[in-house]
Amino acid sequence: MYVLAIDQGTTSTRAIIFDKKANIVGRAQQEFPQIYPRPGWVEHSPQDIIGSTMAVIGEALARANLSAKDISAIGITNQRETTLVWDKKTGKPVYNAIVWQCRRTAEYCHSLKRDGFSEKIYNKTGLVPDAYFSATKIKWILDNADGARERAERGELAFGTVDTYLLWQLSKGKIFATDYTNASRTMLFNIHTLKWDAELLRLFDIPAGMLPEVRPSSHLYGYTDAGLFAAPIPVCGVAGDQQAALFGQLCTNTGDVKNTYGTGCFLLMNTGKRAVKSQNGLVTTLGATADEKPCYVLEGSVFVGGAIVQWLRDGLKLISSSADSEAQALKVADSGGVYVVPALTGLGAPYWNSSARGMITGITRGTSREHIIRASLEGIAYEVCDLVQAMQKDAGVKIMRLAVDGGACANNFLMQFQSDILNCIAVRPKISETTALGAAYLAGLNAGCWQNLEEIKSNFAVEREFVPAMGEAERIKLLNGWREAVNRANL
Repeated sequence: MYVLAIDQGTTSTRAIIFDKKANIVGRAQQEFPQIYPRPGWVEHSPQDIIGSTMAVIGEALARANLSAKDISAIGITNQRETTLVWDKKTGKPVYNAIVWQCRRTAEYCHSLKRDGFSEKIYNKTGLVPDAYFSATKIKWILDNADGARERAERGELAFGTVDTYLLWQLSKGKIFATDYTNASRTMLFNIHTLKWDAELLRLFDIPAGMLPEVRPSSHLYGYTDAGLFAAPIPVCGVAGDQQAALFGQLCTNTGDVKNTYGTGCFLLMNTGKRAVKSQNGLVTTLGATADEKPCYVLEGSVFVGGAIVQWLRDGLKLISSSADSEAQALKVADSGGVYVVPALTGLGAPYWNSSARGMITGITRGTSREHIIRASLEGIAYEVCDLVQAMQKDAGVKIMRLAVDGGACANNFLMQFQSDILNCIAVRPKISETTALGAAYLAGLNAGCWQNLEEIKSNFAVEREFVPAMGEAERIKLLNGWREAVNRANL
């Protein structure tokens, strides 16, 4: 029994094959270019998305010495909110994919807030009007791609987040669907009725015929085209990357919390059957379950998390590799009063300020590159701390245990500082590929590879726990300095 997880992320695509014990038997990864047409705009080539997906699937199968016939099910997890529009007959996109990070519709979102639509949008979708989400990206494509609006109104065009686009391409147009978790990130889906919302479609001037069918995350979506991998493979699971990670961390009980340290940072709390209304800048969204009905999730999103380390490497050339950041940070006893606010594409939750920009404060003649590197890593932890504090207020509980995953959680300095600044235990699992694992579990449960949650919980093991060791006075002093720095960036 083998399950193939496709993890289509913001900067790379991965394919990972798991066996019944959740051991990785084959994996492959391929990075692809980021396109920046203007400052604040971010795009991907749709061909790069599907091309890298096909390449890593083939490579993972080869490395595992398996064929398509050996794969019991495919699970898909994806960068959320990223928006594609394509021709229903040819499958050809009318424009590049507009990435979740893209801020081109920020001014339109400001106008929605000024015109008093925030409450209506939040009450229906659990989201705030922001360029982050898909609805305004779809509208922009229809308004700006040549002939797109007319074609959409004739029923010729399809919209999808990346999962929908992959399902369409892998099935040669036979599957046009998404799951509850991805639909809930579009700003068009009513998370209470579990349906596309006609009033919001009118607000954004988006034809309903463009939208995919919405299905449970653990569900038989259909089969890959037989010509692609020499045999059809059932696709039995789909979830947005953060909800997949929540499921992969086995945060299936009300109150369970995880944070993913990827390109951005994403803190999610499972709130069960109750949609918690945030009063502190978080969003309410849908989570993945093994059942027909999704659970509710409280979420805070940081736009730039691990991406600040890429910037240190590629932009400032301060480090030779991402892994080098930990060694450099440990060369100094502290950050020397330096704070880095990683608002390179604006501030996400709980501030929601797309106009904010990154900032380095506290520089003196004694500041070294090691101080800036250390302060950049600490900036990630401070951002997460803001989310945790907001979430504790909304949920009315003190978070004592934080499950962590994502590429940057391999940085021991960052994880210890995170534990210290939160005064909370941070738990890193033995299997770090929790996003892909969550997609595999959702698919495998539907396909009968695992019988129930109890069976898959037997696979979970902790790699390391980080226990807070910082004194309260030091914690308060550092947090006060952070608040001063982030308030300056948030003007």
